[in-house]
Amino acid sequence: MSETDYPSDTLQDFTPEPAEPRRVVVLISGNGSNLQALIEAQEHDRLGGEIAAVVSNQPDAYGLKRARDAGIDAVALPHREYESREAFDGALIKVIERHEPDLVILAGFMRILTPRFVQRFLGRMLNIHPSLLPAYQGLHTHARALADGVTEHGCSVHFVTEELDGGPVALQAVVKVDSTDSEDSLKDKVQAREHLILPIAVNWFLEGRLKLSGDTVTMDGTPLPATGMRLSHDDAAEELDEDA
Repeated sequence: MSETDYPSDTLQDFTPEPAEPRRVVVLISGNGSNLQALIEAQEHDRLGGEIAAVVSNQPDAYGLKRARDAGIDAVALPHREYESREAFDGALIKVIERHEPDLVILAGFMRILTPRFVQRFLGRMLNIHPSLLPAYQGLHTHARALADGVTEHGCSVHFVTEELDGGPVALQAVVKVDSTDSEDSLKDKVQAREHLILPIAVNWFLEGRLKLSGDTVTMDGTPLPATGMRLSHDDAAEELDEDA
């Protein structure tokens, strides 16, 4: 028997099982326009994973219909049916973990989260916020920006920590504020940028490029500045086919 008669111990004929796509759970409270941007990114194979479920604390949220129309598990979990914030968050943890997500996304989820909830998903939970953080944490960001007469506004994707809208920033997009802008027109311009950068940040996270290391966000292992990566007004306008 020659050497070539021995059975091969190589893996040439081995076909590995395809890797399971990374899983995302999206939390919403309303219309779900950022959810729609994520769905469209997934449909065009630009998300880096799949949306396993959408959960809303408002049973009539239009975003739940968006999820069902896309064939995504849509779960209504009305917060008013729970006696406390802690009880609701405990139930929400169970619903989320049933879907075994790699990432939890707050896409217009209008709830203040308990420390228990934040710690359960720390480092794998992103939020989209309509301001250039740390400016204008909280609500009514566009009205406050206009009242202050700022020339630049925008939106931020950040990791969620126990500080409301205070977690480390991953990605921002800037919009110029015109003297003619109203709260509604500014909201529309900022929202277009939200739809642009949220799927990008999610893709980076799911590909393992974007991480939270302690209090610092890293991209491909390199620490980012406090404002994260920032897309200028002109660059965002070009991506969105706007007049810069």
